[in-house]
Amino acid sequence: MDKDRLQAVVDSCNISTCRSFSTIGSTNDEAQSWADEDAEDFSLVIADEQTKGRGRFNRHWISKPGACLAFTVILQPNAFEKENLALFAPLCGLAVRDALAELLGIEAEIKWPNDILINRKKCCGILVEAVWTGENLKGIVMGIGINISAESLPPAGDSLFSPTCLEDAVQHEVDRFQVLESVMKNITKWRSKLKTKEFFEHWTDHLAFKGEQVMIVQSEKQSIIGIEKGIDPKGNLVLISENNVEMTFEVGDLHLRPVESS
Repeated sequence: MDKDRLQAVVDSCNISTCRSFSTIGSTNDEAQSWADEDAEDFSLVIADEQTKGRGRFNRHWISKPGACLAFTVILQPNAFEKENLALFAPLCGLAVRDALAELLGIEAEIKWPNDILINRKKCCGILVEAVWTGENLKGIVMGIGINISAESLPPAGDSLFSPTCLEDAVQHEVDRFQVLESVMKNITKWRSKLKTKEFFEHWTDHLAFKGEQVMIVQSEKQSIIGIEKGIDPKGNLVLISENNVEMTFEVGDLHLRPVESS
């Protein structure tokens, strides 16, 4: 980890405090422990390598030294934000999408609720978790993992969305610290616009599979096929079913996939 480059990002983005590691199990796990100890708002945990990185449903996230950008931001939400915790995953999605567009000219899409796709291939995973002590919210930890170079990609497997990296998308080297700085600044930007009309419109404009036929796969329930309409004011996915009924889905134990790939 280049400490000088990292400190420059910390200073330019008004990050409260930063903990950096050459190797760590999971930045989210470290951030959860720190939040439980009353970490300041907008604190950062970042690592060159994760050995136990994870995503939704405890999927393993590959993080090899220097090949990806793996970090977690800790927020101390205000009263309004506490009422809208479900919107922090898409907030991260908007921040990453905009950073890639501004910095690299990549027009990525946000797959509801929390993946970033480039040409329908996954380049970034997001895992947002709340830290509670009883009924007391100790903080929100927002974990983001972005594939920078080909060394960050997992072996070929049967994943629905093939992995990709930023350097493959732009065909040149990508500076991790520039990406980090842009994402952090966009997190600040979209946090100030949480739940606004602009927030939802921008999310909808860059939503993957909008207007396409998709399948919602739910544990122990029958899968549902419909046309992806967009997002409702609570951040739920809106689908038009095959019998023309509008349905909404909350983030939970379900998967979204395009019908053509199912």
